[in-house]
Amino acid sequence: MFDCDVLVIGGGIVGLSTAYALTRAAPGTRVTVLEKEHGLARHQTGRNSGVIHSGIYYRPGSLKARFAVSGAAEMVKFCAEWGIPHEVTGKLIVATTREELPRLHALVQRGRENGIPVRELGPTQISEYEPRVRGLAAIHVGTTGICDYGAVSARLAEASGARIVRGAEVVAIDRRPWGVAVRTADGRIVRARVLVNCAGLHCDRIARLAGDDPGMRIVPFRGEYYELTDPSLVRGLVYPVPDPAFPFLGVHLTRGIDGGVHIGPNAVPALAREGYGWSVVRPRELAGTLAWPGSWSIARAHWRYGAGELHRSVSKRAFTEAVRRLLPIVEESDLRRAAPGVRAQAVLRDGTLVDDFLFREAARTVHVLNAPSPAATASLPIGREVATRVLAQL
Repeated sequence: MFDCDVLVIGGGIVGLSTAYALTRAAPGTRVTVLEKEHGLARHQTGRNSGVIHSGIYYRPGSLKARFAVSGAAEMVKFCAEWGIPHEVTGKLIVATTREELPRLHALVQRGRENGIPVRELGPTQISEYEPRVRGLAAIHVGTTGICDYGAVSARLAEASGARIVRGAEVVAIDRRPWGVAVRTADGRIVRARVLVNCAGLHCDRIARLAGDDPGMRIVPFRGEYYELTDPSLVRGLVYPVPDPAFPFLGVHLTRGIDGGVHIGPNAVPALAREGYGWSVVRPRELAGTLAWPGSWSIARAHWRYGAGELHRSVSKRAFTEAVRRLLPIVEESDLRRAAPGVRAQAVLRDGTLVDDFLFREAARTVHVLNAPSPAATASLPIGREVATRVLAQL
C-alpha cells in the first residue's frame, strides 16, 4: 500500500539531512525525497556564502543558538570524515563607528553565553588579521568556518540511502488517517505513512496543500553579491556589527572554499519565490506576498532600512560605499557581480519576522516552516530534530 514510510518534500540540505537522520536513527526506514528541480540544493543551500556559522548572533537558549553551535562542530567533523573541502577560518566582526561599540560588546557577552570562544581586538590587532580592514574595535570568533554545502548535500543524499526523485514538483496532497498520498506535476502518486515538508521557499504553500494553516507566509528576500577581482585584499571572513532589529547580517566579506571573496548580500524584496533578479516576476506569487498583512507591517516598520538596501541594489557605487566601511581601499572597479540568492523568511500576520527555526506538527505530517541561515550550518541537528518528530508518528 505504501511506497515508502517517510516522504520528504524538498531536496535542499535540511530535507536531505532529515533523510540521513531518519535512516541513521531507524535503519530500514524507507525514505523518499521529492525535489522539484532536476538537481539537489539548487536554491538556498546552493546559493549561500558557504559559511559554517559559529552561533554568536542568536538568542541564548534558542534553537538557532543551540543548533548552530553544535551544528558547526558537527559540520566540520562531517566534512572531515567524508573528505569534503572545508576550513575553520575564524572571522572578524568589526565596529566602524562609536555607535556600534555597545552592540559589539553585547555580542561578546552573547557569544560567551552560547559557549563560543571570543577574542576582543583593538585597531592594531584588527590589522594583524586583516591588514586592509579598518575599524575601531572587533571581535574574533575562532569557530567560524567555510565549506561546500552543495557537496555536503550530495553526500547526505548518498549516505542516507533514500530514494531521491528529481523533477518531481508536488501539486496535490491527500492526507488520510492511514497516511498521505502526494501527486506530482507529471502525474506520479507517492503514498507514505508520514510526510515531511522541507520545501524552503515553498513550505507555506505545501502546508496549505496538506490542509494545514501554517500561520505564517514566506516573504522572499533576494541577497545580491559581488566578488573581488583581487581576492588577496581579504584574508578571511569580515562582518559588520549587525542591526538587531533586522534578521540580516549586512554586507560582509567572505573568502570561500574556492579562494574567491564574495561581498554581500544586501536584502531586497524579491518579486517571486525564486526571484533571482528584478526581471523575474511571478504575478501570482507577488500577489500572495502583497495580500499578506505582515508584508505591509514590515514595509512600515523597516522602510528606511529597505530604502538603503534598494539603493545598494540599483547602484554599484552605493554598494561599494557600504563595502568601504570595512575595506576602505576598495573601488567600484574591484567588484564584479556574482550569483544572487533568495532567503525564505517566515513572517507572521502581524509583521513579526520569525527569528528562530520553526517546526509545526499535524496528523501524519511535520512541517519545517522557517529555516533560513544558519540552517545549513545547523542542518545535522535540525535533521535529527525533525526525524525525532517523524518517528514518533510512525
